[in-house]
Amino acid sequence: MKIIETAIPGLRILEPILFEDQRGCFFESYHQKRLFESGISDDFVQDNHVVSGRGVLRGLHYQIESAQAKLCRVIRGEVLDVVVDIRRGSPHFGKAVSAILSAENRRQVYVPKGFAHGYLVLTETAEFLYKCSDFYYPELERGILWNDPELAISWGIHNPILSAKDRDLPKLSEIAMCDLPSY
Repeated sequence: MKIIETAIPGLRILEPILFEDQRGCFFESYHQKRLFESGISDDFVQDNHVVSGRGVLRGLHYQIESAQAKLCRVIRGEVLDVVVDIRRGSPHFGKAVSAILSAENRRQVYVPKGFAHGYLVLTETAEFLYKCSDFYYPELERGILWNDPELAISWGIHNPILSAKDRDLPKLSEIAMCDLPSY
């Protein structure tokens, strides 16, 4: 597995090594020891599987207290995956990194604790899988408005399909410091 560092330390893209022949292909999508050796030592406790249609934007979400690291990948279709550093005191606070995740490129994004995460479906449908290092607690979930101008995320869409909850999220500058993780 190839580990690719991003502009934000700790936020990584993982690229599998494919073994292909006339039968198809094989790759390791998760290998705890290899990830641990690369500095990813989270104990993942929950897997989520989401199916969405073209133009659906989910996020930008995070969880206070019981923060979740995530290991994200796509097994059908393609998404624009976006991660934002929201750790107060971080030298990268408010900086976003995006990557295309698809069934074809088989890339994964490792999202450390303290980051907001979201994605936009670029194909007719997409199946998005992600591992979480803590359980989901609805009362601890928070979010940031997807098109916050201060984040300057280039989503490539003006009218995505959003949940009512995601449509009403605040801008990062409107969030109380106590509702943001620390660096």
